[in-house]
Amino acid sequence: MAALKITGAIAASFVVAFTCDYFIADRKIFGGTTPGTVSNKEWAQETDKKFQAWPRTAGPPVVMNPISRQNFIVKGSSEE
Repeated sequence: MAALKITGAIAASFVVAFTCDYFIADRKIFGGTTPGTVSNKEWAQETDKKFQAWPRTAGPPVVMNPISRQNFIVKGSSEE
């Protein structure tokens, strides 16, 4: 019986959170607009190019955002 009430309460909290997020962020009930830096895909591409061209003065070359690139540097074991 308690597990059913806990599960129901958790489900209800997700519904309330989703509803609040939808009306505040998507419907913008408090006003405002989505910034151009978020909605403009060309801006994102140029920003990505800038980050990838950023000069590094130390260490091997790495990508600025490895999560979006999915090319992680995996170092081998040092048993040589």
